[in-house]
Amino acid sequence: MLGTKLIDVPHIIEFAGLDIILFLVGMMTIIGFLEENHFFEYLVARAVDKVGERPYWLISMLMGMAFFSAALVDEVTSILFMMSTLFHITRRYKINPVPFLLMIVFATNIGSSATAVGNPIGVMIALRAKLTFLDFLRWAAPVSVVCLLVTVPLSFFLFRKPIRQLGKNMKEEGNEPHELERVQYTRAGIRKCWLLFLGTVICLVLHHNIEEFLHLEKNTLLIGTALFFAAVSIFLKGAEARDFFMRRVDWWTLTFFMSLFASVGTLKYVGVTEHIAQGMIRIGSGGGFLLLNVFTAAICLLTAFMDNVLAVATFLPILADIQSIGVYVFPFWWAMLFGGTMFGNATVIGSTANIVAMGMFEKETGQAIKFIDWLKPGLVVSAVTVLVAMGLLYLQFPLMPDAPAHF
Repeated sequence: MLGTKLIDVPHIIEFAGLDIILFLVGMMTIIGFLEENHFFEYLVARAVDKVGERPYWLISMLMGMAFFSAALVDEVTSILFMMSTLFHITRRYKINPVPFLLMIVFATNIGSSATAVGNPIGVMIALRAKLTFLDFLRWAAPVSVVCLLVTVPLSFFLFRKPIRQLGKNMKEEGNEPHELERVQYTRAGIRKCWLLFLGTVICLVLHHNIEEFLHLEKNTLLIGTALFFAAVSIFLKGAEARDFFMRRVDWWTLTFFMSLFASVGTLKYVGVTEHIAQGMIRIGSGGGFLLLNVFTAAICLLTAFMDNVLAVATFLPILADIQSIGVYVFPFWWAMLFGGTMFGNATVIGSTANIVAMGMFEKETGQAIKFIDWLKPGLVVSAVTVLVAMGLLYLQFPLMPDAPAHF
């Protein structure tokens, strides 16, 4: 691109999304510290030990844990320790893990839409739209919770036979609580993790209030919180700090993200995204709601067949061009979030969590989940949850900030 003069170095730096990269570096470091102290395994094991021989309670609890862990840390971290627990359970009760893997992935992707830190696309949207953590708690979290409450019984219906088989096997095998025994944790390590985890969450929730008090630019402390507690994590590792930092930050993924953002930025730089935005506006010329539906459908389709990070990175500059024309875009940010996260459940390549779960399944069993076996339940859950999310978004339109009388 540089050689053909499609873009220059200053614009590559501008489009590389260094604010997003810095935030992700910080969060990866924090999560790495929690993982190495077995914090998440400890929480899940304690919850599993309390369930007993009740398959529906067990699955509900696992889906709830997947939802909340994805919302509070991120989808990849959530799927890593949830899959580890799931495979232990399915081995113990000699049951096919695929239906239960799908249910946990569904809950994870839905949960990742609840906060700004649940998914890389949430971070991208928060920083580009200048949305705070509290904005996500107000506009995204309630919708995500409702979608989870819809997904749990829907999953029970779709996978009723495997669940009944699990219940039968649990009664035959017995369910003595011993999950916590396999977690290699120390009480001192767990205490440090609680302090780090709660400190991070509290500062993320309050970052906008602190910014206003200190007269800082919006979302300065969203990035600052991640970097500060990352520094605390590195300090706590002592002599291992350098190796820990190099090991726990996924530099390959971050480099890919920077290259992706710069490439998509080139489309904006040469005017391609402006033409796409104009085309979408012409298609949705019947009004704002029609344009919003067209935009959401495009995000969903691109997510299902190209991965949600790629889809959202592609549409961020398009939405910026739509906004520059004078369209009220506040609901579009949330539609992008819900379409990118929830329709990521449709296919195995729809989100990073899906790909990680598939990789762990292949390593565990030596087999792969067929595309169609994922698509059938995934498409149903994706379609239902996106429709519910968009319905709730439409109902809240009069409550949106600076909402126009006619949209």
